[in-house]
Amino acid sequence: MSRQNDVAPIIIKRKKVIVGGGHHGGAWKVAYADFVTAMMAFFLMMWLLGATTESQRRGLADYFNPSIPVHRISSGGEGMFGGSDLETRDQSAPATPAENETDSGVDTQVETRSFEDLQQRLTGLGGESAVLDEALRHVVTRQTDEGLVVELFDLPGAPLFEPETNEPTEVTRRIVTIVSQIFGMVLNTLAIEGHTRSYSVVQASDPRWALSTARADRIRRLLDEDGFDPARIARVSGHADRRPADPNPMSVRNNRLELILLRSRR
Repeated sequence: MSRQNDVAPIIIKRKKVIVGGGHHGGAWKVAYADFVTAMMAFFLMMWLLGATTESQRRGLADYFNPSIPVHRISSGGEGMFGGSDLETRDQSAPATPAENETDSGVDTQVETRSFEDLQQRLTGLGGESAVLDEALRHVVTRQTDEGLVVELFDLPGAPLFEPETNEPTEVTRRIVTIVSQIFGMVLNTLAIEGHTRSYSVVQASDPRWALSTARADRIRRLLDEDGFDPARIARVSGHADRRPADPNPMSVRNNRLELILLRSRR
């Protein structure tokens, strides 16, 4: 009896093994990564909405769901448009007139949409190359009752013409090449208007009228050299400093040219 009582009891220990599952599994990491990615995309979209202009947002939307042909070119080619022009880059979209004759005359809605297309094409060239970006800093567009206005203007330290002359700078020649091809997509006539800043001292020979007219005419000749149909030129005029774009009459911003694609008469 005493020997049996001295025998130590046998203890069996069972180890519970958990395979996967619980908070030590990996499935939750995949779901969390998807969530973080979605939040990053959401905040990026919110930042873009706040940091871009209306025209830039329209350009972004057109990139993913284009309503008109959007030309994407490489900045590595030679020449203004990477070795090709607008027409050769889009053979499927030939130039169309901005007119649509109806029983009541020209369809102004069609014409307005055509002008909007031209504005988007011109805006869409931004970002293609540093050369184009430099040129397009001098350009703004707007629609008026008269037509589509493409305004070219001086910037501080970056004039369109040599000082007090009608000799165009290199950036002006680039801009004229761009707008000449854009204008070739419609049949509307064109008006060219020159404007200058005011001068602090009245000179014996007032340069403002002659200079604004001479610069407008020089743009006409540059367009002609780039193949723009001279028969489409409706008028060339100079307005001196009579229509300032900047409240400061002596601001260089008032040195500008307005190229107006005129609406068709009904």
